Amino acid sequence: MQPDASEVVWQGRLIAVTVERWGDREREIVEHPGAVAIVSVDTEGEMAFVRQLREATRGALLEIPAGTREAGEDPLATAQRELQEECGLTGGEWTRLGGFWTTPGFTREYMDVFLADGVVRGDAAPEDDEQIEVVRRRAGDRVALMDGIEDAKTLAALLLYLSR
Repeated sequence: MQPDASEVVWQGRLIAVTVERWGDREREIVEHPGAVAIVSVDTEGEMAFVRQLREATRGALLEIPAGTREAGEDPLATAQRELQEECGLTGGEWTRLGGFWTTPGFTREYMDVFLADGVVRGDAAPEDDEQIEVVRRRAGDRVALMDGIEDAKTLAALLLYLSR
């Protein structure tokens, strides 16, 4: 399917906004390079979550590690980079659990979800603008894994993990 007309009306550093015309309807679409999310289980049987400020929500959210793909970057490479940067976790066995459109009503952001099993703890190296607190929870405690999670990607990724 293709729109009748399409025009980029705004270009930022990370996203762009395209206005598409579909017959007599106009749609504003946020263009995004794609992202990854990582369910990780370390050698001690714990999953890593990150608590960080999300300005759009006016507060901090507890989430699984995630990040935006660089131009031309393979999703697995993005996932491995983000997990090391945010949580200091490396190695292990990596499996793609699936993927999904984050908010298909207005954005083309597609998110790949990976499982990193048996990762080893090391030193994190977050970006300068990231204030991240790593939170660990037992991987086998299904109730605790979901406690306090309001982030959609985390809920979706945990569902993919728990249903495999």
